[in-house]
Amino acid sequence: MTKRFCLDLDMEDIRSWCEERSFPSYRADQLFKWLSSGVIDLDEMTNIPKDMRSKLKEDFLFENGMKIEHRFVSSIDGTVKLVFGMSDGHIIETVIMRYKQGLSICISSQAGCRMGCTFCASAHAGFGRNLTGGEMLGQVLLSQRFMNERIRSVVVMGIGEPFDNYDNLMRFIRLVTSEEGNNLGARHITVSTCGLVPKMKEFTALKSQVNLSVSLHAPNDELRKKLMPVANRYSLKELIEACDEYVKATNRRITFEYSLFKGVNDDEKSARELYRLLRGIHCHVNLIAANEFPGSPYKRSSREHIESFRQLMEKYKINATLRREMGTDIMAACGQLRRGLEQ
Repeated sequence: MTKRFCLDLDMEDIRSWCEERSFPSYRADQLFKWLSSGVIDLDEMTNIPKDMRSKLKEDFLFENGMKIEHRFVSSIDGTVKLVFGMSDGHIIETVIMRYKQGLSICISSQAGCRMGCTFCASAHAGFGRNLTGGEMLGQVLLSQRFMNERIRSVVVMGIGEPFDNYDNLMRFIRLVTSEEGNNLGARHITVSTCGLVPKMKEFTALKSQVNLSVSLHAPNDELRKKLMPVANRYSLKELIEACDEYVKATNRRITFEYSLFKGVNDDEKSARELYRLLRGIHCHVNLIAANEFPGSPYKRSSREHIESFRQLMEKYKINATLRREMGTDIMAACGQLRRGLEQ
């Protein structure tokens, strides 16, 4: 049987293991404290006895389960990209950004992605597998330790579609918000989806305070189908209805991501269509100056077109801002992640 990664264990799991292996219950507290601080190398756990470390190594994956293989630092804004190697050889990427309120991290939910969005580098890298909740948590905890600073907010917007890995995503949220562990507030977590409507509804039913962001990128079905294959499964009508349900059930504002591509979705007609689509929904629109990557079929809109589009949103009373670009020189910006060393 495949060994579980140590960060997939919650306090109850560790206590049960200690009981089964006849170790005193206080050892569970000690182990959980190490793991919650991002220490996954058993040799560093100095207050854990050798016999217990030996048994832990037999039963679970520790330092070999997840390692920082490469690190890149942007010379433009200090954004950090970490490339993690997993126990089975898969590679994922994580981005750490500094804002006035502290560090924010963009984590991956899958090794690769099967959504096939034509403007995203991750889609061109193929699909490996789903990440476990502990592997998502590991990106947060190991990044905190690497930066020697607490992560203040988490966005699940890296490689992969989070709702395509729904159960593990929910496990991650439980782990990262655990009062016994990392204790991150739900309102400091944002999950981004390309629009898997059934899972959006399942998520809405939880009435969680986790923020929801939807990758929209087109104001009509015809264009969205060209950009995002998921639009062939769920129409904009179905998607917007699901978004409205989320807002009403949670009383939370929803965010729409809208990348601006030159000559594709950045004209006045598109702005009017977007207004008609979103009017009446408590939302915010994140306008993104589309990030290019080698082989991309799209070019970013000009500054003039971007500003003109933003002003039209303002005119139509749609709350919209231009997202700050970060990490473009290290291929760490939105749509640029592509499984690191595998490319």
